[in-house]
Amino acid sequence: MTPNRAAGARLLIEEGCDFLIMDDGFQSARIHIDYALLVVDSRYGLGNGHVIPGGPMRAPLLDQLRFADALLKMGTGSGGDEAVRKAARAGKPVFEAATRPKDAGRLSGKRFLAFAGIGHPEKFFDTVADAGGVVALTRAFPDHHFYSEDELQELAATARAGQLRLVTTAKDAARLRNGSASTDFLKRLDILEIETVFDLDHAPTRIIDETLVAWRQRRNGG
Repeated sequence: MTPNRAAGARLLIEEGCDFLIMDDGFQSARIHIDYALLVVDSRYGLGNGHVIPGGPMRAPLLDQLRFADALLKMGTGSGGDEAVRKAARAGKPVFEAATRPKDAGRLSGKRFLAFAGIGHPEKFFDTVADAGGVVALTRAFPDHHFYSEDELQELAATARAGQLRLVTTAKDAARLRNGSASTDFLKRLDILEIETVFDLDHAPTRIIDETLVAWRQRRNGG
């Protein structure tokens, strides 16, 4: 999406897209949302429960739940339990899912320098290890980080010195392809792709079906 989300949505529709899935959709007041899904991380939950700048939340949870259709708890752990309880009391459906690596076997037994510029890089490092990779060194960068040439040269040199392979997230790889990464750096880079798996197989179908019902009602003025 472009920084102007409404313009980005119009562009996608003009290109033939008929179903738009948006991250941080609650921040897009200019776009009508047919289905709003709140996502909570089971490891970190709501943090200290405070709103920015005192905490990680952009608005109080109860205010957000008023506009949400359901809540999705991601991963394992008890960090999201408070949000689940509040969603249930508000009569909102609660879904559960987790991410898992795709084609994990290709990382097994290999030694890596793992780096990432995402919200919680340590989750990525754990996923590499869960996929069988040996995480010998890690480098954590800020979320949405754009890598400088010096940083990429340092990563490559450190990996060579330790006889390690480089591995990062698909999100970081996309920024690298459109940034300062050389062709040689990209050729030496392993990318860990992940997928989301719902506890209930029918959950994604239910979400999509309810989205389409809401869209039809809106289109027909219902």
